[in-house]
Amino acid sequence: MLDLARSWVEGWTVSRRAPKPVDVPWGLSIQVGLPSETVRHVLLDADAETARELVGSITEPATCIKGFLEPDVMQPWFSPEWEPTDPGFLMAVDLRPAVVRAPDGYTSTAETSDGVVSVRILAADGALAARGQVGLTGAACVFDQIITEEAHQRLGLGTVVMGALTNAAIENGVATGILAATVQGRALYETLDWKVLAPLTGFIYRPVAT
Repeated sequence: MLDLARSWVEGWTVSRRAPKPVDVPWGLSIQVGLPSETVRHVLLDADAETARELVGSITEPATCIKGFLEPDVMQPWFSPEWEPTDPGFLMAVDLRPAVVRAPDGYTSTAETSDGVVSVRILAADGALAARGQVGLTGAACVFDQIITEEAHQRLGLGTVVMGALTNAAIENGVATGILAATVQGRALYETLDWKVLAPLTGFIYRPVAT
């Protein structure tokens, strides 16, 4: 599981065009550099003592810490200045070719740039209906930012996006897909044979301004 967790972090940085993760005593660290998330620390095999030491050392607002543990395990490590992020799940699948057919009135496009394959589903009027991307990291890839616009939901467009991304990944020699799912997204991915590997819990540092 740790190898897939590491591959998820690496693929996420490719997908988001963030700096490569750096090995640290608790796992991996990423200088994300966004106002909403300045730094991301991912706990891989850190014990509670190491995790608490990390939490206690953080002074930069919008620093995020994620781990593959249940929320009630991680919660005691954090002070009230840390806000929980939405719960999630690390999921993976052995990639197999998919039959992709967009519903009538929709068209699918795909493009690859700097190790990222992006798929877009357009409505008849040219409006963006659904999209997604994968970050390629070698034998594994990370599916990311899978979104269906509200006006086009419940038409199977998410499945079309996943199928198109799967085929593109296979064409690039990838055997394993990995993603971080929301509670809602998990339901779709499980219908496509993705399996939950671990919970994905996060906290972000939001100190009160003085």
